[in-house]
Amino acid sequence: MPIHLARTVTVAGLTATVLLSPVAARTALAAPGATPPAAVDAPVIIAHRGASGYAPENTLAAAEAAARLDTAWVETDVQRTADGALVLMHDTTLARTTNVEEVFPDRAPWNVSDFTAEEIEGLEAGSWFGEEFAGEPVPTLGDFLAELAENGQRLLLELKQPQLYPGIEAEVLAELAAEGWLDEETPGERLVVQSFSADSVRTVHELAPAVKTGFLGTPAESELAAYASFTDQVNPTHGDLTADYVRRVQALTGPHGEPMEVSTWTVNDAETAVEVAGYGVDGIITNFPDVVREAVGG
Repeated sequence: MPIHLARTVTVAGLTATVLLSPVAARTALAAPGATPPAAVDAPVIIAHRGASGYAPENTLAAAEAAARLDTAWVETDVQRTADGALVLMHDTTLARTTNVEEVFPDRAPWNVSDFTAEEIEGLEAGSWFGEEFAGEPVPTLGDFLAELAENGQRLLLELKQPQLYPGIEAEVLAELAAEGWLDEETPGERLVVQSFSADSVRTVHELAPAVKTGFLGTPAESELAAYASFTDQVNPTHGDLTADYVRRVQALTGPHGEPMEVSTWTVNDAETAVEVAGYGVDGIITNFPDVVREAVGG
């Protein structure tokens, strides 16, 4: 593989230098005072469930932590309550990241879909991570959108287990529209909607063709052209990536007439960040945005 030493770019007002191969990166990082030459665009850094290495995941505190780390893009997960509210939660149960077992001991298995918005509002979602976050609530999607807007941040929104919530695509799009998040001049400048469900991603594209979408997973290379008809991004776990796969995805044109993109997850250490940057990925999703930024430049 050809070795390109580095590239410098401004992303969301942040100037970053990203190393494009593991060998070149290790050489440059090891050289005191080394100043690498400029080249092309750097991968966008995306805070996974907020800066979830520093604050409880999928909370306003995690979005704030990402903002303090100058991270423009924030990823989060949305699900639906028993009475139709949209709330942020990664697991389909509330048990791991809230005090639901203590508050509702007889409601196992504590599925998100079995609780009303008012019941979830009464839970706290911070103590499991650290006592300094005691009392942190489970946000609604509307709360989170307002927080990101106040911080000037952007949103990578995952529809979590959409098969459990028929019609959630339309409901999420309606909420995004009501809060002004569909008013983008260029698709993807502020919002991307993704899912592990190809059917759900396709539904989002059909309901709102202007919205930029992403598929979470690693489709076979023979299937990539079909995915390009309804998704702008293919976003695999970093362990599934190769430089060749990234190139094959990016060689295709997505539904908005632009080259398809690859954002990979969840990259939390410097060595892996340098490796995937060397593959030419468009984005890196991480719990530790500062660690990744330092590893790939900036």
